[in-house]
Amino acid sequence: MIKAILIFNNHGKPRLSKFYEHYTEDTEQQIIRETFHLVSKRDENVCNFLEGGMLIGGSDYKLIYRHYATLYFVFCVDSSESELGILDLIQVFVETLDKCFENVCELDLIFHVDKVHNILAEMVMGGMVLETNMNEIIMQVDAQNKMEKSEAGIAGAPARAVSAVKNMNLPEMPRNINIGDISIKVPNLPSFK
Repeated sequence: MIKAILIFNNHGKPRLSKFYEHYTEDTEQQIIRETFHLVSKRDENVCNFLEGGMLIGGSDYKLIYRHYATLYFVFCVDSSESELGILDLIQVFVETLDKCFENVCELDLIFHVDKVHNILAEMVMGGMVLETNMNEIIMQVDAQNKMEKSEAGIAGAPARAVSAVKNMNLPEMPRNINIGDISIKVPNLPSFK
């Protein structure tokens, strides 16, 4: 099971942190710092897994990571997870981010954190791997983006209606509005303009 997913830059600044077990905010920050120190001091030519830090569970847990450009992608997992399977999952995650953001960079993770979390939620939920097929993940993310755009149109409808009423050139304020069998009496209101 995946216990935590962390992304931080070369300076240790967290760009994404997702914990699948409850920790206090202070403990989470300590785990991020400890994980950064463990991972960043390793040489580039050594293997990409090591024992977890004391705060995250010690030798019962493994840190599996990849270093891409300025970012470390770190998954903390228990002994039931395959190291190579998690390395592959990190690769799929990074490639999915790259497709969704067209050459993903650190700024994409900063300014589109909600989209990054949505992509991650398509892959991992509750510490369990849900999907590893990049095309399926992208298809679901695209569907969610389309839904958000259509909802934005609905959410903006009241503002557009008020704007349309303000732009109407009515000689005077209507006192009664009749729509089919419904008659609405309009109270005395101040001018819209």
